[in-house]
Amino acid sequence: MKTKNVVKGIAFSLVIGMVASCTVIRPGQIGMKQTIGKLKPGVIASGSKLYNPFVTKIVKINVRTVELYQQLELPTKEGLNVKTEIILLYHVKPESARDIYINYGSNYQKVIVESNFIATARQVSARYDAKQLYAIDRKLVEKAISDELSEHIAKIGFVIDAVLLKEIILPNAMTQAIQSKASAEQAALQMEFVIQKAVKEAERLTIEAEGIKKAQLIINSSLSESLLKYNYIEMMRGLSNSPNAKIILTDGKIPVMLGDK
Repeated sequence: MKTKNVVKGIAFSLVIGMVASCTVIRPGQIGMKQTIGKLKPGVIASGSKLYNPFVTKIVKINVRTVELYQQLELPTKEGLNVKTEIILLYHVKPESARDIYINYGSNYQKVIVESNFIATARQVSARYDAKQLYAIDRKLVEKAISDELSEHIAKIGFVIDAVLLKEIILPNAMTQAIQSKASAEQAALQMEFVIQKAVKEAERLTIEAEGIKKAQLIINSSLSESLLKYNYIEMMRGLSNSPNAKIILTDGKIPVMLGDK
């Protein structure tokens, strides 16, 4: 009985040892073997890997895109501090994972990425007014931070995928001032539109009046004495053919109708 228990104990220990000496490199990770403090050359591809846990350590480096979220107070050009929520998306170059681990350890994000990110964001924001950060040049600020951060850490082996200014919170007084100015600008644009519309309407009426004037001149120029006499004769003929008798007084030029008889 005691022998069976010993065998079971040994078997259990072997199972535990096998589990402890096996690791899995997941997709999006790079594995490296470190034996007695020395990092072996080459990397371990994704999959399971057996190793001796007493003398060997498997180091895993994430090479997928990582989101680094920060709540920062950034300085502005006029000397204010604005609260911001800012996100950095970055990843480690697979071919640089070994050098990054050697130089900065497994805490490379805090040691090199986060510190450079915060410093760069503060340097860039100090070039802009609060209004520019809030409403106008946000995309320009994001690009400036991304470009300058890349200059600092791209050569180390990091790729900056994007910088996103998610939220910018200004002092209440400044927010109200910006909104009031925006409303005034909109009102000015509306008034400009109304004025332009009135000018266009005045131009239309002027053109219409000119057209009417020209038409009258053409009509007047075409009314010769012969045409007027012809129209007079035609009118008299129509009156004579009327079923009702009329009394018409005329001097041969303009007829005057007095009424029915």
